[in-house]
Amino acid sequence: MYTIGQVSKMTGLPVSTLRYYDREGLFPDLERDAGIRQFSEAEIEIIKTIDCLKKSGLEIKAIRQFLEWAKQGESTFPERLQLLEAQREVMKEEMDKLAETLAMIDYKCWYFAQAIEMGEEAADQIPPEQMPPAIREVWSRLKQETPEH
Repeated sequence: MYTIGQVSKMTGLPVSTLRYYDREGLFPDLERDAGIRQFSEAEIEIIKTIDCLKKSGLEIKAIRQFLEWAKQGESTFPERLQLLEAQREVMKEEMDKLAETLAMIDYKCWYFAQAIEMGEEAADQIPPEQMPPAIREVWSRLKQETPEH
């Protein structure tokens, strides 16, 4: 058994977050000794699951539902699978947006490095065929949207 302070150190989660999770009912079997929370390995595993689901973007309400289904056993596999598949799609969309943002940042870094090296006017005149392929691809999309950098 572990105290909340020990669990905080083990997981990197603030004590306040662990207390919040407890208040939200995410540790229904959490034992107490003289009012002090006693975390078992089962709660540590729940914390790992919560952390994963939180990082995926799920809200506490959905995480609570997932954990309730988990307690019910394999009869809830279809519901858990459906929830996870839906969240996986949300994450893929977010990753696509982040990839597009990263591509834009890569382009901007390349452009400003060129502008520093040769001056802005010369950097503006670099023909697309002399750009690295990934930069040329972003440049092409930018030119379709707006003529500015």
